Order: sequence, then C-alpha cells, then structure tokens
Amino acid sequence: MTETVYRNFSLQALAREYSPSSCVANLDIYLQQYAEQSQQVKQLASHHGSLKENLRYGQSPDETLDLFLPHHHNSQRSTISIKRKLQVFIHGGYWQELSKEESCFAANNFQQHGYHVAVINYTLAPKASLTKIVNQVRNAIAWLYRHADQYGYDKDQIYLSGSSAGAQLAVMAAMTDWQTTFDLTANPVKGVCAVSGIYDLTPLQFTYINEALALTQDEITHLSPLLAANKLTHCNETRFIVAYGDHETDEFKRQSNDFYQLNCLGCNKVLLANIENKNHFDVITTLSDKKSTLFNSVLKQMEA
Repeated sequence: MTETVYRNFSLQALAREYSPSSCVANLDIYLQQYAEQSQQVKQLASHHGSLKENLRYGQSPDETLDLFLPHHHNSQRSTISIKRKLQVFIHGGYWQELSKEESCFAANNFQQHGYHVAVINYTLAPKASLTKIVNQVRNAIAWLYRHADQYGYDKDQIYLSGSSAGAQLAVMAAMTDWQTTFDLTANPVKGVCAVSGIYDLTPLQFTYINEALALTQDEITHLSPLLAANKLTHCNETRFIVAYGDHETDEFKRQSNDFYQLNCLGCNKVLLANIENKNHFDVITTLSDKKSTLFNSVLKQMEA
C-alpha cells in the first residue's frame, strides 16, 4: 500500500500536483516569452521616458524595483484620479526563481490605461528565507507609499497583482497591519489580483520545493493566508480577484477555491476567475492583453 503524506496524496503524486510544469510540454517557451515581452516593454518605456529603473527600496542589492509611469498621451482614461492609481506586480517562481527583469510584460497595458506600474524584485531562496522575502515585499510597498508624491500616484490607491509565489506574497502584503508595523494608513492596498497562488504552504514541506525554502513550522502557520485567517481583519475593505488557469493541477485549483471561500466567509469583496484554456504559466500573461478577462477584471477592480 502506498503511503500518503497529505490529503491522501503519495509523495510522488503530491510532487506532481505542486509542479506546475507537469501540465505543460515545454516550460522554457513560457519563460522565454516572459523575458522577451518584458524586454520589449522596457525598451518602449525607456523610449517614452516613462521608466524609472532599479529604484532602491532597501539596502540589499536585490531590494530594487522598476517604476513605469503612465503614457498620458496614449491614455484611454482622462481623469486624474484614475491616472494616479498604482498597480504593483510581484513575480512568481516558487520564491526561488525569476526576477523583475522577466516580469514587466504587462506594464505597458496598464500604462496605456493611465496607471503607474511598479515591478518588485526580492531576494530568492535559499539565500533568503520566506519570512525575509515577505518582509521585503512589505518594505517595497511601504517605500512606494512614502514616495507616491515624488512619482505622481495616490499613496492610498495601491493595487497588487502576483503570480504563483507572487500571489502568496501579494496576499500576505494585503494582510499586513500597516498602521502598527509601518505607521501608514490602515491599509493602502485597495485591491489584490492573486493568480495561481499557494495559500496553504503545508504540502510544500513534503516536496522538492522545500529544499531551497527550508520552511519552518512557524512560517507555514503564519505565512499561509489560509492558516492566518485572523489577519484578514486588516484587509476587510480590500477587493480580491482569485484567478487560476483551467489547465492547472487539481491542487492549485483547490487552493484558489479554498482561498476564495475564506474571503467569502470573511465578507471581503472577492471575484473567482477560472481562465479557460490557460495554464499556470500563460494565465498571468493575459494581463498584457487589453481584451482579456483577467485584465478587464483588474481594470474594473481599480476603477470601482
């Protein structure tokens, strides 16, 4: 009889469920797409003079972000209030891969609609623990809050989006007690788009993913949004989009649905989006498509 370790999954089956690449033929195609589209977006923004690159939000060499300013002359929106909102993207890669350099592919789409966009970099595991990574993202958002006037966006109109590991980081940022920890307004994060996220870290301790993360039990308890539901009180007014691709593993779908249900019970404003014909890696790239379901859901969230 095969031994089970989590929700009746064997070690082998669990590893497959938490390996997004098990649902695609060639992972490298998507990583190349991230890099190529991001390079094009950065070149375009540089040409327009609308890119502030490698802004430092901390002392570590990895603690940088890129800020994309709106293309006012191309904007499809004209009101100042809309132009002054900030969309912050947090990349995925299981907290141990990728960077901001491959993760700005959607920036131009938001710029064209009159928004500022920040793309955050953070130190990767195993060089950094998950606790440190979560705190780096929080520090980056606090930095963006404090520098809002300098770059022309509203510090109280910050929206987050994240893919995979970035979804967990975005949600943990939204669940922060900003007033106590950073002396900010109660919560400057008005909306979150969490795509293909891990909201309960428990199963990762049984997989290869934990080789770099080395999760502690304290981290699993306090950095899993599904296990830290009491922190949802810090984001009662935050609007959530919980999205995933139709071609993802059952466990990724379950985690998204469980987090959606938790938000419903917490009376948060939440939308669940199952994006058809998309997998773990290409669902997030639809944010660069102005006609896509995901982008228009985020647009509606920001304009509410």
